[in-house]
Amino acid sequence: MNNLTALSLSIAGLAGVATFLAVGPLSGLFFIWAATIAWAAYFFLGANQEALKNTIVCGIFGVFMAWLAAIELTNIPSTAMLGFAFWAAVTVTCSVLVMCLAANIPALASIPASVLGYSSTFAYLLQTPGKLTKDILLSVSLDNPMIIISISIVVGTCFGQWSGQLSAKLTK
Repeated sequence: MNNLTALSLSIAGLAGVATFLAVGPLSGLFFIWAATIAWAAYFFLGANQEALKNTIVCGIFGVFMAWLAAIELTNIPSTAMLGFAFWAAVTVTCSVLVMCLAANIPALASIPASVLGYSSTFAYLLQTPGKLTKDILLSVSLDNPMIIISISIVVGTCFGQWSGQLSAKLTK
């Protein structure tokens, strides 16, 4: 079987398994959308052991940076001078700058993977009513994006690796 067909079959089959798990027996333990973003990042970064490590480590680092920014956003009063939007922009600017500058540390050098974690965290927080609160952000629960998005990144990256391994077996 050629490489593209094998990869297509392995990704499709495992996407079905991941979807079943995400909406079935593991519903609420990981988000399929965040997992597939990490899955794609794994392939984008080279689909090897280094990509596995970078996607997980940098992805979770991005989640952490967004989580810190979100906590800061909850501290901005609606009556803040220059308005909430201005201070939210400053908060995000500073956190993204730190996240990108952290790429000077070899373990955090994959900025795209960090950005995917950061973006996934804010997608969850801004699109899910009631999640951008200090109570949720500081909770030890699956509502906390630091936990649920990080789990989703690990699950998705593992599915990426498994689909690559299955594809290699199908080409033999």
